[in-house]
Amino acid sequence: MILGITGGVAVGKSTAARFFEKLGAVTVSADQLARDVVAPGSATLKKLVEYFGARILLADGSLDRKVLGDIIFNDPGARRFLNETTHREVGLLAVQRLKELKEKEVPLIIYESPLLFEAGAEDRVDAVLVITTQRKNQLERLLKRPGMTRAKAEAMIDSHMSQEEKAARADYVIDSNGTRAELESKIRALFGRLTGSQEVDHQKRGKK
Repeated sequence: MILGITGGVAVGKSTAARFFEKLGAVTVSADQLARDVVAPGSATLKKLVEYFGARILLADGSLDRKVLGDIIFNDPGARRFLNETTHREVGLLAVQRLKELKEKEVPLIIYESPLLFEAGAEDRVDAVLVITTQRKNQLERLLKRPGMTRAKAEAMIDSHMSQEEKAARADYVIDSNGTRAELESKIRALFGRLTGSQEVDHQKRGKK
């Protein structure tokens, strides 16, 4: 089974994925795939350099993700070009990696994708888990990142699909408002439900 994990920025998606891994699940990260498709020398990176210029490259020829992020942050056109250029390649690589894992004997496959719904990638997974948290928690976590300002953190949160909309489209919803131990307990319960080893103790939502 492939479980997609998604949610807003800084809600705890990666933490949830790591808890699943502790239980034996294998994770495919869309963020890592996005890095893979823009590796030095790749055709995708060349397209980005043609559009944005060499300023987006580090000295070793790799992509400077911070510079690129700053460029697209307030430029919808540039953000659209980036998404159109990378999403297809990420999608193709995701399908390939997930297919390879399905052919192996693993208890659960996790596809962690912040933009699962936005990219229309629900068909890559069998069910969707949305991680949610209170906005104040998102802000607190974002403000710990280097160079982050409150204004930028607010804008990052607001630029994504709302948590409410994502939750409404999910099969499962787990909040990360409590402690890490509480989140791990919820993940363990869901893992048990999905792998048939124990009952789950959270609410199941209907898929769209």
